[in-house]
Amino acid sequence: MDRKILHCDMNSYFASVELLERPELRDAPVAVAGDPALRHGIILAKNDTAKKYGIVTAETIQSAKKKCPELVLLDPHYSKYSEYSRKINAIYLSYTDLVEPFSVDESWLDVTGSEKMFGPARQIADDIRARIKRELGLTLSVGVSFNKTFAKMGSEYKKPDATTEITRENYKEILWPLPVGEFFFIGKSTAARLNELGIRTVGELAVTDSDSLIKLFGVQGRNMHRAVNGFDDEPVRPWGARDAAKSIGHGVTFPRDIRGKNEVNTAVTSICDEVGMRLRYEGTKAYGVKVEITEPDFKRTSKQHKLSTPITTAAAIKKESLIIIDEMGFMDKPIRLMTITAINLKTESANEQLSIGSLHQSERDEALEKAMDTIRRKFGHASVTYGSKLED
Repeated sequence: MDRKILHCDMNSYFASVELLERPELRDAPVAVAGDPALRHGIILAKNDTAKKYGIVTAETIQSAKKKCPELVLLDPHYSKYSEYSRKINAIYLSYTDLVEPFSVDESWLDVTGSEKMFGPARQIADDIRARIKRELGLTLSVGVSFNKTFAKMGSEYKKPDATTEITRENYKEILWPLPVGEFFFIGKSTAARLNELGIRTVGELAVTDSDSLIKLFGVQGRNMHRAVNGFDDEPVRPWGARDAAKSIGHGVTFPRDIRGKNEVNTAVTSICDEVGMRLRYEGTKAYGVKVEITEPDFKRTSKQHKLSTPITTAAAIKKESLIIIDEMGFMDKPIRLMTITAINLKTESANEQLSIGSLHQSERDEALEKAMDTIRRKFGHASVTYGSKLED
C-alpha cells in the first residue's frame, strides 16, 4: 500500500503574518525587507500583489522599488514567525505525530495511519487548510502524494490556498512537462548543465539512462533519476527527531565597517554570546572555532583552529576567535561582515580531559552564561547583555 504524504507550504508566510496586524494593506503590494541602514536591504518575502509586479525574494529594495514604486515595506519580526510556526505545527500534530518541519513555513506529514480516523489524505489536506485559515487567518498550499518529493512538488504546483494530489496514475501528466529546473532540489547550475545535454524537461530527465547521469553528476545523478521516476522512499521523521548539529555559527553585517581592537572585541563579544547560547541549547561542545571575515570590497577570508580540549562557553569561543582574527591580520583592517562558528561538535556527555585551572574557569563561565540564559528566557534576550556595543 502506498504511503500518504502531505507537504504543507504556507503562502507568502512572512508577509501574511505581518498583514494579520495590518489588514488595511491586504490588497496593496507589500514586502518584508531588511533595513537598508543596516546593509540588509533585500526583499525577504512578498505578498501575491507584489509578486504580480515581478518582485522576487533576495532582490534589492532599490530594484523592487523600480518595479513597483508604491511597494510598502514592512520590518521583519522573526519571533512572530516562530510563534505562528509552532501554532501551525500544533494543528498538524492533531492529525499525526509524523510531522517533519522542512523550514519555518513548510512541513511534511505522513497521514497513512490517520486515514481511518480523519478520512482520505486529500480530505485531511483540505481540513488542515480550512482550520489554519479559520483559526490563524493564514493560507497554505498542500501537496498530497505517495512520497515526500512528489508531495513537495504538489504544494508548489498550485498556489495560493490549494490542494494538489499527485498519484502514480497522474504524476507523468503533471510533472514531466515541467522545466527540469523547477523540480525539487535541482538547482540553477545543474539545470543549466542538463539543458546543455538536451535535457530540458522533467520527463526527458526521467527517461535518460541512469548510468549516464551517474557518470556526469555522481550520486546526485542517481538521486535525480530516482526522484523524477517516483522512487523516493525517504520516510517522514517523527516530530522532534533531528540530526545532531555539526556546527553552530552566527554572522553579522555591521552598520558600518568596524576597525581596531576595541571595535573588533565588542563585535566578537556579541557574536560569541549568540553562538555560546545556541551551543548550550543544543547540549553540545566544540572542538574547534572558525572565523570568516568579509572586507568592504567583498573579499572573503576564513581561518579555523582545531582544539584538543572542548569549549562550551561564549567566553572560550571569544578567546579563541580573537587569536584567530589576530593571526588573520584583521585587528586593524576594515571589516564589513564577520561570522564565527563553533565546529567539530560533540554532545556534552562525551568524555574529555580538562586541566584543573581550565575546569574551574570553564565552570565559572558556564554558570554565569546559564544564569544569563535563564534571565533571557523570562524577560527577553535584550534584558541582560555584555557592557559594550558598537555605535552607528
